[in-house]
Amino acid sequence: QLQVVESGGGLVQPGGSLRLSCAVSGISLEYVAIGWFRQAPGKEREGVSCISSRGGNTKYVDSVKGRFTISNNNAENTAYLQMNSLKPEDTAVYYCAAAPLQPMCNTEPSEYDYWGQGTQVTVSS
Repeated sequence: QLQVVESGGGLVQPGGSLRLSCAVSGISLEYVAIGWFRQAPGKEREGVSCISSRGGNTKYVDSVKGRFTISNNNAENTAYLQMNSLKPEDTAVYYCAAAPLQPMCNTEPSEYDYWGQGTQVTVSS
C-alpha cells in the first residue's frame, strides 16, 4: 500500500537551512504528485510547494520563493524540500502529501489522498 514517511525537521537559528525528506513506498514517485504543507499554531493549513509526477511543474507560495526548493530523487523514491534563509515565521508543523496519477500539481490540501505524520520545524534564536 502507498505510504508516506517524513523526516528532517528540527530546531534551527534564523538564516539557517534545513532539508525535509518525503519517502514514498508502494508506488513509484514517477506516478505521484507531491505537495508540502505547513500549519502554524492558530492558523489554517497552508500550501507551501508542490511538484508534478515527472518534475516538470512546480509551484511555491510567495513567502518562500527564492528560499525553498522542491525536488524529486527517483532513484531513492524520495521527494525533498530544501529550506534556506529560514525565518521565525517559517515555524510550523510541515506535512508531505501524495496524489497518485496527477500530472499537474497544486497546493490545495483537498486534492491529496495520502499524508505523512508531520515534522516540526522551529526557527528561533
